[in-house]
Amino acid sequence: MLCLSPCAPHRHLHHLHRRHPPARPGAAAASCRNARGPGVALCLRTPATPEERRQRRRVARLHDASAASASPAAPAAPALKPPATAPAAPAPAVRPIPTAERRGRLREMRRLWWVCGVGYWVQGFRCFPWLALNFHLARGLGLSPAALQLVQNAGNLPLVAKPLFGVLSDAVYIGRAHRLPYISIGALLQLIAWGTLAIIPVTGDTFPTQMACILVGNLGASVTEVVSDAVVTEFSRTQKAGVLQSYAFIALAAGSLLGNLSGGYVLLKTQEPKIMFTAFSVLLGFQLALSLGTKETLPSTPRNTRSRLVTSSLAANLRKQFSNLMMAISEERIFYPLAWIMTSFAVVPILSGTMFCFQTQYLKLDPSIIGLSKVVGQVMVLSLTVLYNRYLKRIPLRHLIAGVQMLYAVAVLSDLVLVKQINLMLGIPNEIHVLCFSALAEAIAQFKVLPFSVLLSSLCPPGCEGSLFAFFTSGLVFSAILSGVFGVGLSTLIGVSSVDYSTLPLGILLQSLAALLPLGWISFLPEKWTADEKVVMQR
Repeated sequence: MLCLSPCAPHRHLHHLHRRHPPARPGAAAASCRNARGPGVALCLRTPATPEERRQRRRVARLHDASAASASPAAPAAPALKPPATAPAAPAPAVRPIPTAERRGRLREMRRLWWVCGVGYWVQGFRCFPWLALNFHLARGLGLSPAALQLVQNAGNLPLVAKPLFGVLSDAVYIGRAHRLPYISIGALLQLIAWGTLAIIPVTGDTFPTQMACILVGNLGASVTEVVSDAVVTEFSRTQKAGVLQSYAFIALAAGSLLGNLSGGYVLLKTQEPKIMFTAFSVLLGFQLALSLGTKETLPSTPRNTRSRLVTSSLAANLRKQFSNLMMAISEERIFYPLAWIMTSFAVVPILSGTMFCFQTQYLKLDPSIIGLSKVVGQVMVLSLTVLYNRYLKRIPLRHLIAGVQMLYAVAVLSDLVLVKQINLMLGIPNEIHVLCFSALAEAIAQFKVLPFSVLLSSLCPPGCEGSLFAFFTSGLVFSAILSGVFGVGLSTLIGVSSVDYSTLPLGILLQSLAALLPLGWISFLPEKWTADEKVVMQR
């Protein structure tokens, strides 16, 4: 019968080892252990004596104990598994602290977004004092259309220096922060400029001082705009594509809407630009106080933490930041869209100063009509922004911009209807035409920047947010200055003056044709890129 008995390993396989010796010492013992377990041998024999029966029972009990310990159903092995998950056990105990910190950071981020939203709103509301300043320059100082347009474009020269401010905000920290301090500085400069304009007398002798205030005010505005764009770019990496840019455009358009709506009414009732300068100064004081009372909280990206506070010299930081900016711009996927948007503005001669004088001096329109026309334009920008965020961002960039550019060329021709008085032939008063169509081209041109802002946000390297968007916006300002200079040259070439607007229709036709020229190099834009994509596709 089959039985189990304890034995030494060498006593059961020695007859096999005589025929097939083991390859190494101890192999016999290993073979025995593998075959029958530790200290137990299998054999076929019949126990005859009582001693052998007792021995068989002892071996059977030993076998049962061994089988129980080796059984798969034994709970000993699973009992060793919990220590593997032990490191995760302390997580619930420390979870309330990160949750509280997260809530605190969310509150600070909301306050920071309030600062940026107010900054964009104030940036749009700048049309409120500028409307009064344009009337002051045209009526109070008697500037010609060409001179007024030159002053407007010369006042925008500080905006060309935006890349410098962007590099400074990226590389230079002020009190362990590198965004909000610059917003405060920009608001302070604007407060000084517009406060001075509200105090000095309105005479021709003070024109140099007024021009200096215009330059300082635009300098502060450029600093604030650069830093706000950088904050939007940093936060856009944590949000759905295009949402934050749309938020910024809506705040900007809302400020412009209210500024134009209230500016025309206040100027019509008071006829005093200083009141508007004072009111805007109070608003700038509120923006300054809000920025000073807010703690800077930015997304925790590897290059936007406090570890970026390097100990190298300021010159080394600036050189490194300029180098990073040039490397970013040199990439084809960034360079070609930048080149297209800048040239699309530069090649179109703008006749804004000439049209302003034609409407106010020749047609004798009230300031409220001019302000309301700007309001309608900003409503169009708001509508286009919402439409883009919902539907238009799914259209490939090249097709979208081509359609927008053709629409802009058609909108420019609406001024031709006013100059030729075709609207009167159709029974439409000048006030209604100016109210509905005067700011149409300007609104389309302003909206055209939004898709490029979304594109650059998806391509901007970490750490270059301020400098790249400063370069982008300064390039747009420089293109607008060139466009204004070309407009002055065009109006002078065709002989437009404050007493003779007979050749203005020719200038509008040339302007509309020039608006179609950028379609010739539309291939610079990515063909298949949409706002939902994070990487631009090759051309």
